[in-house]
Amino acid sequence: MKKITLSLLLTSLLAHASTQNVEAISYDGMVHISPSVAKRLNLVKIGEPLDLVTVDKTVKVFLAQGYFEDVWADENNGVVTFHFKEKPVISKVELKGYKENDEEAKKVLLQIEKGALYDAARIESTRKRIVEALNQEGKIDSIVEVESKKLDNGSMQVAFIANEGEEIIIKELKYYGVSGVDSDAFEKTTANKEKDFLGWMWGFNDGKMKLAELQYDPMRIRDYYMQNGYLDAKVDQPFVAIDFNHYEASMEYNIFEGDVFRVSDVLIFQDNVVIDDAELLKVVTLEKNKPFNIKTFRDDAERIKTKIADLGYAFVQVQPDLKKDKETKTVDVVYRIVTGKKVHINNVIVAGNNRTLDRIVRRELFLAPGDLYSLSNLKDSRNALGRTGYFESTTIEEKRIDDESMDLIVQAKEAPTGNIQLGGGYGSFGGLMMSVAVSDRNIFGSGINLGLNLEQSQRTNNYAFNISNPRLNDSDFSGNFSIYSNGTEYDSYTIDSQGISLGTGHRFNRYLSGYMGYGYSNNQYSDIVQSTTSTFDPKYYESYSKSSVTLSATFDNTDDYYVPREGMALSQSLEKAGLGGDADFWKSRTSFGIYRGLQSLIGADLIVRYKARYNYVDDSGYLPINERFYMGGIGSVRGYQSYSLSPNSGLDENNDGELDLIGGTQTFSNSFELSMPLVPEARMRATVFFDYGMIGDKSVDEIKRGGYGVSLEWFSPVGPLQLVFSNPYGEKPGDDITHFEFTIGQRF
Repeated sequence: MKKITLSLLLTSLLAHASTQNVEAISYDGMVHISPSVAKRLNLVKIGEPLDLVTVDKTVKVFLAQGYFEDVWADENNGVVTFHFKEKPVISKVELKGYKENDEEAKKVLLQIEKGALYDAARIESTRKRIVEALNQEGKIDSIVEVESKKLDNGSMQVAFIANEGEEIIIKELKYYGVSGVDSDAFEKTTANKEKDFLGWMWGFNDGKMKLAELQYDPMRIRDYYMQNGYLDAKVDQPFVAIDFNHYEASMEYNIFEGDVFRVSDVLIFQDNVVIDDAELLKVVTLEKNKPFNIKTFRDDAERIKTKIADLGYAFVQVQPDLKKDKETKTVDVVYRIVTGKKVHINNVIVAGNNRTLDRIVRRELFLAPGDLYSLSNLKDSRNALGRTGYFESTTIEEKRIDDESMDLIVQAKEAPTGNIQLGGGYGSFGGLMMSVAVSDRNIFGSGINLGLNLEQSQRTNNYAFNISNPRLNDSDFSGNFSIYSNGTEYDSYTIDSQGISLGTGHRFNRYLSGYMGYGYSNNQYSDIVQSTTSTFDPKYYESYSKSSVTLSATFDNTDDYYVPREGMALSQSLEKAGLGGDADFWKSRTSFGIYRGLQSLIGADLIVRYKARYNYVDDSGYLPINERFYMGGIGSVRGYQSYSLSPNSGLDENNDGELDLIGGTQTFSNSFELSMPLVPEARMRATVFFDYGMIGDKSVDEIKRGGYGVSLEWFSPVGPLQLVFSNPYGEKPGDDITHFEFTIGQRF
C-alpha cells in the first residue's frame, strides 16, 4: 500500500459529525474490477452512518486485489467516492544475456506475459528466479538487473539483464571407502566430474560444476553399486570446498560399500492368476547365483507388466520387493502382481491434426473402440505414427473411465511435409551441382506422396515426377507411379535415360512389407570416346532398352521417420532385367540400419546409428555400363564426390589426368554415427560420422575408401536440412574430393 488519502473525508466528518449517512457510492478510475464486484467488496453501505474505520478497511480490501497502485476515498454531501490508480500494463518483457533464444526456458524463468499488470513484487520474484537458475548451472556471483521504462502510452517495458557469473571448475574429486569397484566408472553416471587434462576438447570432462545435479550424484553412485550387487551401499552427500579467488573446487565422497548379494530365487505372486507363473519367469533376465542388478530388476518388472497388460489388464500393478539374507549374502527377488480387471477401449479421440485427416491417423493405430487393451499395441501405435513422417511428435494419453474401460487420446503435432527441397555440392567430377524438388509427403493431409524433382550440374541433369500412396483406400496395399528423364556426362561417354515405373506393395504385418514393381527405360549413349571400346565390347556402348521387374521386402520397427531413437530397418530388393528389352542382368540391393538412443542409460539425448549397404549385379546376358555401381557422397562414403569412386579402364582418353570410370559389380559401405542435440528448442542436432566403403569388379575390396566429419541436422521451416562437412580418409591421387554437401527434405 503506497498511501491512503482521507483528508477530505475527515474534514467532512468533522463538519457533519457522526450523524451523516451515506447517500451514494461512486468509483473513479476503476477498470479491472466491475461495479458489481466492487459492490460486493465494499464494506461501506448506502443508508448507513459514514464510518472512517469502515472506509479504511474497504480501501485495504481494494488494494489487496493486486490491480491498483493506489486507492483513496473522499466524501461530498453524503456521496463517498473511491478513487483508483491502476497499475500499468506490461507491453513488452525481455530477457537479455541468458537463454535469449530459448523460448521455453524464458517462459519458465519470466512467468510474466505481455499484458500483465506491472507489480514490483512479481518483478523481484522473477529476478531472483533468474539468479537461482544461473546459480544452479554453477555460475557463481551472477547479477540480474531490471530495467523498467514507462512508455508514452502509459504501459511499461521491462528488461531483465543477466550478467553471468563465473563457473566453478572441479579440479579434484576423491572417493573414500571404494575397494570393490573401479571409481572411474562413476564418471559414466555422475553429472559432476573432475576436469580432465584436455577438458576443453570434445569427449573429455570440462569439470564444470552443475549445482542442480549435485544432490542427485550420490544416488547415481549408489545405483551403480546396486547394479553390481551392493545392496547395502551408502553414499554420503559430497563435501565441497570452493576457492572463490580462482573459482575452483575440490570434492570428496565418503562411501560404505557393504557386501555383494547374489540372487537366490525369483518369486512371483499374483492376486488373481491370469497367466502361468512359468510364462512370466520366461521374461525375467535376473539369473540365480549371479550378483543382483537393480537395473535388470526394474527392467524385469516392466517386462512382467507388459506381458500381463497385453492380456487386457491395463491397470496392472507390479510391486517388486527384495528379501535379503545378510548371513548368506543372498536375496530373494519378489514380484507381487495386482492385475485389476480387463480393460476395453471405449473411444479413440484424435486431436492436433489440423491438416492430416483423422482416418490417416487412425489407420496407423493398432487399438480401436471395443478392442481389448494391449500395452504392446499402444507402443507400436506411437512408433507407427512416428514412422509416417507426418508428425513432429505424437502422444497417446490413456484416460481412465472406470475399472473396465478407457479412452485413448491421440495428440499429434504436425510436421511440415510439403517443402521445396534443395541440395548442392561441388566436386571435380560434376562441378557445381544444384537440385530442386517440390514435394509433399502428405498432400492435402491424405497420406499421398507427390513430388517433382529437378537436378542440374555441369555433367548431370535429372528430372522426375512421382506419386505414391502407402495405403491404397486405407488398406494394407500401396501403389506408386513415376516418370523420369536422366542424363549424365562421363569422361568417356554421355548417357540419357527416359523411363517409367509403377508398382504395388503389401504390408504383411506392422513391421514387414513387400513390393513388386515394373520399370521400362530407353537409354541412349552419345559422345563416346572411340578407344574406350578397347576396354569393353562395343555393344556395351550401344543404346539399349531395359524392361525389368523388382521384388523387395522391408522390415522397419523404428520409432520415427527422420530421427529414430530405437529399432532397426532392413530392406532387400532384387531386380531382374531381361523380360523384354535389351538389358539382361540380376541386381541385388541390401540396406540395414540400427538405432539406439542413450537417454535411459546416460541421461543425455545421444543417438548411436549404424548403417550398412551392400549392392551386387550379375551379368546374365547384357549388363550395360550404366547399370553398374558407383560410390561416393551422401548415402555411401562422404568426403568424395558422388559417383566418383569406381573401378577404371586404366585409360586417360581426355589426357586430363583422370582415368575413365567403368563402374563396379559389387559395393559395400557402412557408417557409424553419433548424433547429439545442438539447439534442442530449434530441433537442431550435430552428428559425428565415420564412413567406410569398398567397391570392385571381380571382388568387392578392389577399392577401399573412408571419410569422416560432422553434419548439422536441422528441422528448418522449409524441411529437414542437412549440412555435411567431411574429409576423406585413405584417399589416393586422382580421387575427386569434396568437403561440403547439403540436402533439404531427406531423412537423416
